[in-house]
Amino acid sequence: MTSIYVLGEALMDCVATPDGLLRPHVGGSPFNLARAASLRGASVAFLNRFSQDQFGEQMQAQLNKDRVHMVLGTSRLPTSLAVVQVKDGQPSYGFYREGIADRDYSVDEVLQALSQQTPGVLHTGSLMLVPPEHHKVLAVLQGAKAQGWTISVDVNLRPKLAADLGAYVAAVQQVAALADWIKASDEDLELLGFGQANKNTAADIAKSFAAQGASRIALTFGGDGAWLSVDGQTAQDAAPVVRVIDTVGAGDTFWGNCLADWTLQPDNAAVRVGDTLKNAMRAAAINCTRAGCQPPTQAELLGQAQQQQQ
Repeated sequence: MTSIYVLGEALMDCVATPDGLLRPHVGGSPFNLARAASLRGASVAFLNRFSQDQFGEQMQAQLNKDRVHMVLGTSRLPTSLAVVQVKDGQPSYGFYREGIADRDYSVDEVLQALSQQTPGVLHTGSLMLVPPEHHKVLAVLQGAKAQGWTISVDVNLRPKLAADLGAYVAAVQQVAALADWIKASDEDLELLGFGQANKNTAADIAKSFAAQGASRIALTFGGDGAWLSVDGQTAQDAAPVVRVIDTVGAGDTFWGNCLADWTLQPDNAAVRVGDTLKNAMRAAAINCTRAGCQPPTQAELLGQAQQQQQ
């Protein structure tokens, strides 16, 4: 089985409630993706360190429960926090990212850890792409590609976090140019200069990523569904209709299920593009019926598929 290694933030989503309290939930886009892929049955490892504080211990316990291997251990620095406000089911975020545990790593130690494994898929994105952190990420990705790793990137732009949005977008474009597999949402695409993106324009937008070397490209459009290209074969589909609690972690669950599909069944991925897309969207929809990021297991996903076929 091909392994997925994840480089990215692990933080606590402190969700604001109507009574003015903050309720903490484990989160961070790459952390969510690692869980989603592992729950689907993939072999997954998380590279970044975790704090020794209570939040860090909680996140490590969650990964242990979900069978995600932790690589670099712990840090004395505190856990990063995100304050999440949900309006009409859509989350907005404020981040606390200075002097925190998941940024406590060096390029050399990550590349050393990767060099000891059979090359698989190295995933990153989201807050790891915010300057100046992206310099370390670029060095890791360049070194990993030289070792033979396949690079996965989820753009997942967070513009409110950037002191200089132009520099942030430029950093994301640099990282995206190294991606073999890439995911971007309609909001990401607009910030990257593609304008109002939809499924009708997806094929033309994807050409720019393909020109940089990406062979698997997912473009997501929220409730309007998604478009997927796998080694030249494409599919698009509408989003399943569900009762949405919130959309926290939906994109992470979607892409985590795509990565799991491809690492669990590396052969004939292009032939399965329609099924891969449908299953990933089904997993994301299940997640949206739950508060916070709670990706489905493989058994739950199969059960949902069987119910829809009846």
